[in-house]
Amino acid sequence: MPDQTLFSPLQVGAISLANRIVMAPLTRNRARHEDDTPTELHAEYYAQRATAGLIITEAAQISPEGKGYAWTPGIYSPAQIAGWRKVTDAVHAKGGKIVIQLWHVGRVSHTVLQPDGKAPVAPSAITAATKTFDGTQFLPTSEPRALKIAAIARIVADYAQATRNARAAGFDGVEIHAANGYLIDQFLRDGSNTRTDAYGGPIENRTRFLAEVLAAVVGAWDAGHVGIRLSPFSNANGISDSNPVPLFEAAVDLVDKAGLAYLHMVEGQTGGSRDLAPGQDIDALRRRFKGVYIANNGYTRAMAMDAVASGRADLVAFGRPFIANPDLVERLRRDAALNPLDATTLYGGGAKGLTDYPALV
Repeated sequence: MPDQTLFSPLQVGAISLANRIVMAPLTRNRARHEDDTPTELHAEYYAQRATAGLIITEAAQISPEGKGYAWTPGIYSPAQIAGWRKVTDAVHAKGGKIVIQLWHVGRVSHTVLQPDGKAPVAPSAITAATKTFDGTQFLPTSEPRALKIAAIARIVADYAQATRNARAAGFDGVEIHAANGYLIDQFLRDGSNTRTDAYGGPIENRTRFLAEVLAAVVGAWDAGHVGIRLSPFSNANGISDSNPVPLFEAAVDLVDKAGLAYLHMVEGQTGGSRDLAPGQDIDALRRRFKGVYIANNGYTRAMAMDAVASGRADLVAFGRPFIANPDLVERLRRDAALNPLDATTLYGGGAKGLTDYPALV
């Protein structure tokens, strides 16, 4: 539509949105320490930001094994489901829409964060060139153990169960986290996947785990309630691939075939440069998907408005601006100044830097 703007409504699969502004998933490390359950603080934080057309929660691990950082919330236990229900009720009471991002970190973890101190899991026993946070310090990630076929099937089933748990918690949908060097991304990339079985080698095999997760999640909730996040050209968490263009053409084709509500892509390096190498083209990948497209990475107000008005994107996700500005939608509407971000309170802690940022008068 020629008159579409950042502030016009949109139907995204089965979800009706009031505007095109998305709160991106943002890890804040404030779940209850003893059981990774969301708290009343989460409910207040997300409810403050309910004017977003869509909130995508911070990533939530689908199992204890899927955890990679201290105090991140889960979506696998009754207590966690109950905690998230308080969040969704609070957001819905303010007229907002909210989906949960389903997460398995794979090798981006440490033995101190894993059940019984076991090594993290991955497609292959290749350590991630990155660090994680154990609650007191940043540690190099542990060497992972390669998943056996039976364990892969178990994890696919965990995605389906997490989706059912999300429905029980009152979410409007789920987003599959297949970006930023976590487990699904690890299976996709030949820098982290050197398997010689049905899950490794040619692109058809390396996309098999993604295809199985898509089928499991859509089987647990129809495709109109499911989205996915990809980061085709990002090297986050030490991820790499020798030829990402045909790989992600195949991955996007699988997503399109699944008929998901939306495709959410990190354009360029996660939280970094938007520049791409020769031959890499986000717009070309986006055109392979017939559904709604969420653009992400370093968008300003002007960039976002142009992307939606031109039809290059259907929605635009904002990350850190939503942390410091609970009323970001209204600030963008008025072209008002944004609150400065306190980077010292991003991860861990309490209300300070989470729910105490002021709104416009």
